[in-house]
Amino acid sequence: MLEQLKAEVCEANLELVRRGLVTLTWGNVSAINQDRDLVVIKPSGVSYEEMRPEHMVVVDPAGKVVEGDLRPSSDTASHVLLYKHFGGIGGVTHTHSCRATAFAQARVELPCFGTTHADHFCGPVPVTRPLTPEEVESAYEANTGRVIVERFAQLEPLDMPAVLVAGHAPFTWGRNAAEAVKNAVALEAVAEIAIATMAIRADAPNLENYVLEKHYRRKHGENAYYGQKG
Repeated sequence: MLEQLKAEVCEANLELVRRGLVTLTWGNVSAINQDRDLVVIKPSGVSYEEMRPEHMVVVDPAGKVVEGDLRPSSDTASHVLLYKHFGGIGGVTHTHSCRATAFAQARVELPCFGTTHADHFCGPVPVTRPLTPEEVESAYEANTGRVIVERFAQLEPLDMPAVLVAGHAPFTWGRNAAEAVKNAVALEAVAEIAIATMAIRADAPNLENYVLEKHYRRKHGENAYYGQKG
């Protein structure tokens, strides 16, 4: 079942390791099928050195295992909720990458100081509110997804394919698993640049909005002209 998607999800998870975005087993990638009724996700706690496509777990939109001998990622409920509410996305990545996680732990949005950021994210990367004690106790992972959805009430997920969960860590997404990982790579890079910028100038100004819009839209807009066609 979904053998090609399992291979893509496995490869995306291994790319996190190659990119230095995970420590131990602190990360996961998933993807949803074209019919949007099945999700393939990394198994919980399996070392990346041992991971193979056949280890990937298939779950339904409620997070119930449909195929696989291993338990799915403990973050499965967060992933499936994002697929339910963000219709344009096909892959989700969750990491605890150092610098992006630092912003999440500080509960500070990641400012857009320059065009490097604007090439990937259309504005500052938002931070969620913290979960309440009741939300943590009742359905922690599902409520993690819900506070992300709540934070995006006025945002377009494909224009802002990342979020910082307060006190926790980042999630990113994209049209497929590989794109979700690419956005996690970009997020960590711009977080590193932002930290360096603030170290040089604590009151560094945000990038002018007209420059932000130009850089983002020339790469991702309807009339984008960055890169090659085809």
